[in-house]
Amino acid sequence: MERMNSTDREEPEPDPASASEGAAHSPGAGESSGRRGRDGGDPAQSGPGPSADSGPGSGSGQESVAVPGRPGEPRAAEGSASDADRGTGGEPRPGPLGASGPSAPSGPSEPSGPSEPSGTSGSTATAAPPTANKATGGAPRRSGLPSFAYTEADEEKQRGVRRMKLTATGLLVLVAVVFALATWAKNSGAGPWAGYVAAAAEAGMVGALADWFAVTALFRHPLGIPIPHTAIIPNKKDQLGASLGSFVGENFLSEDVVRTRLRAVGIGARLGAWLAEPAHADRVTAEVSTALRGALTVLRDSDVQAVVGEAITRRANSVEVAPGVGKTLEKVVADGAHHRAVDLICARAHDWLVTHSDSVMDAVEGGAPGWTPRFVDRKVGERVYRELLRFVTEMRDMPGHPARGAIDRFLTDFASDLQSDTDTRARVERMKSDLLARSEVQDVIASAWSSVRAMIISAAEDDRSELRLRARASLLSLGARLATDERLQRKVDGWVEDAAVYVVTTYRGEITSLISDTVAGWDAEHTSRKIEAHIGRDLQFIRINGTVVGALAGLVIYSVAHALGG
Repeated sequence: MERMNSTDREEPEPDPASASEGAAHSPGAGESSGRRGRDGGDPAQSGPGPSADSGPGSGSGQESVAVPGRPGEPRAAEGSASDADRGTGGEPRPGPLGASGPSAPSGPSEPSGPSEPSGTSGSTATAAPPTANKATGGAPRRSGLPSFAYTEADEEKQRGVRRMKLTATGLLVLVAVVFALATWAKNSGAGPWAGYVAAAAEAGMVGALADWFAVTALFRHPLGIPIPHTAIIPNKKDQLGASLGSFVGENFLSEDVVRTRLRAVGIGARLGAWLAEPAHADRVTAEVSTALRGALTVLRDSDVQAVVGEAITRRANSVEVAPGVGKTLEKVVADGAHHRAVDLICARAHDWLVTHSDSVMDAVEGGAPGWTPRFVDRKVGERVYRELLRFVTEMRDMPGHPARGAIDRFLTDFASDLQSDTDTRARVERMKSDLLARSEVQDVIASAWSSVRAMIISAAEDDRSELRLRARASLLSLGARLATDERLQRKVDGWVEDAAVYVVTTYRGEITSLISDTVAGWDAEHTSRKIEAHIGRDLQFIRINGTVVGALAGLVIYSVAHALGG
């Protein structure tokens, strides 16, 4: 108890499934633990009993779980007073099961799985609650990464491990009994055969003990003695995690391995065959439409409008439009495409003059000097109107009219000036900047996004919209091409390989650190138990084989020595 009170280090949080391990096979474990807690008994002082694999007799008792950092010392049983259950005055507080003091009656703990038998301990020790963090007011510290989840499947495997431990230990006991009987028979003069049997049994015991030590040293200190290079998995867990991460990085995340594996998969051909199915194309179209609607719904119009407006304005300001406009105008004039515009203007001008004759004459009369007679002004206005109407009519009806030729020459010269005249180009650029700076133009640019967004969302929601039908047709066409075009398949495979190689070579450290950091975050004792549950059964065959092989080797050595010695 004194050792437990003086413990200042924190213990890892026990797994919920293993916190009450042993209760299913030992219903009175909680009660006996409570009595020990009330009587002030320390399980660590009840005797040097070996742990689950700490002695050749492993498998005949209950399990004692060693606290990390204190080899050979079992954890305090549930219900006993631990560091986390004590206040500053040293008085025990009621534990999770309410069995830390005389006034708290203890009952059987909730069974979560059978306990692993231990040698001669005969006591049940389960994981204690995490040690309180004294620096933060008693809140237990927790690791950022979760430990293994100890499942029912692991419990079943653990039971298989215990059965194999009993078998291996039983074989050890058998050869020990055979050795004792053979030795007694040899000393009693039973004959030469007794020496051979005794030698074989003796060597079998040596082999069994040696392999028991080797197997036990993987997971814990044999007999609780901190022998160097034992408890390898708990002590070397972090190094093993780092080595595993390096191994994966060097042998699985290398460029050659990734390219070879992806090339063997044939992603391009498989993708093509999959997309060629109409049902799959429909599914991809629907998923893309859903994602597109979601993205457009999440985006704020004001933000997008600002970005679009800025992008269009920046692009327009960065590009000089005069040369392009000049080339376009030059080609239009050369092709005579502007003649229709001139025809339209002449026709509209003629119609306006016919309809507004009074307006023309009033304008002429209004501009005449005040000293001229009124009838003279009237005559002048009528003459001006008739000449203007005749000019426009002739220009409308005569494709070869001189005014039309003058317009052609003007447009040709203007197109040339737009491309080569510095002053003309500068004036066009200033006019462009002034036009883009107007609020009306900016409003038109910003409103374009709202129109495009509404159009895309409407098309994405409609199964029969042109957008979705074209997308589906494109996917089917792409799938058909990928399924048959080997050149396209190689191109797609190359893209996928390059992308995968870039990821694994650029982020290899982050990928492998996931392995090493995850292993480092596991509880050492819990990790050891988990690994033992998975491979412990096969390891017990090593003990059995060691017993058999040792016996055969001892028999051969004794026979050879006996033969050479006469």
